[in-house]
Amino acid sequence: MFTDISKEKERCPWCLGFEQYIQYHDEEWGVPVHDDEKHFEFLVLESAQAGLSWATVLKKRENYRKLFANFDAKKVAEFDQDKIDELLQNPGIIRNKLKVNAAVINAQKFLEVQKEFGSFDKYIWSFVNHKPIINQLKSMKDAPATSPESDALSKDLKKRGFKFVGSTIMYAHMQACGLVNDHLTSCFRYKEVKEY
Repeated sequence: MFTDISKEKERCPWCLGFEQYIQYHDEEWGVPVHDDEKHFEFLVLESAQAGLSWATVLKKRENYRKLFANFDAKKVAEFDQDKIDELLQNPGIIRNKLKVNAAVINAQKFLEVQKEFGSFDKYIWSFVNHKPIINQLKSMKDAPATSPESDALSKDLKKRGFKFVGSTIMYAHMQACGLVNDHLTSCFRYKEVKEY
């Protein structure tokens, strides 16, 4: 049953559509991530989201977790054509051939980055000088879609062979994984996330 928890606290207005969205906003969004598996999860989910709403992807997140080996990059990197064809038949995910193929390619490239830098985390955080960018947004219209950092990250990932990693997608990844704090200053999470 939907209990309207959106009234209890001041939140970023984008998350107020349904309970799972509010929970994601309250517990995850903007919290600095330093776990490679979590980074890979968001890489898969953010690229699946391209051209769609995050709400659509969030509703399918558990299916992605099951079907993409708990976001284990080593396992996903080994998905063959039969496995890809099987995934494309499953209505539990976004059945876009390019996006499913991108998840497998990105898993392979992800492993290469881990090998080169010791972890994907060390690599991605270098684009923000290893500390979160704290924005001071007063309203949603102030939120940028990209930044110089996401431009640089996107360019470097593309050079390394990653797919579906445009600057807008990578900015969304940076927001989700706390490389940037884009909670509105009026949101109760703005200060909380700064403490991490």
